[in-house]
Amino acid sequence: MTALTEDVQFTEQIDFPSRAENIALVEKMIDDVCGRLQVHESHYGNILIALTEAVNNAIHHGNRQDPAKQVTVGYHTDGDRVVFVVKDQGAGFDHDHLPDPTDPENIEKPHGRGVFLMRALADDIAFADNGATVAMAFNTTAVKE
Repeated sequence: MTALTEDVQFTEQIDFPSRAENIALVEKMIDDVCGRLQVHESHYGNILIALTEAVNNAIHHGNRQDPAKQVTVGYHTDGDRVVFVVKDQGAGFDHDHLPDPTDPENIEKPHGRGVFLMRALADDIAFADNGATVAMAFNTTAVKE
């Protein structure tokens, strides 16, 4: 495990069954957290997209849409960063050896961009539990131009 995923005490966490409609719970959490922490608007979109991708992956790929399995989403702050952690109850996956979605042979495929987007949008990302846990850190202060 890396520092992002080790012994984390969440400021807040939600647990919910693996149903696609529960992504709305995460979107509300993101809105609440970003408002409470006064996350600069330049970071809000990155957080929203990356976190909903992670939750979608947890529901669809990790837990295989089994409503008996739970997804956990929590966050904590680390200086001027907010760290979100998404956990599922699946077997995990090999996050280091995913097909490149920008490769011409993969461009037309309808899936396979979630982790790519998460890596591009988060300021830091770490996987644990064989890929069943992902932590993503985002800066909260304004981007200096």
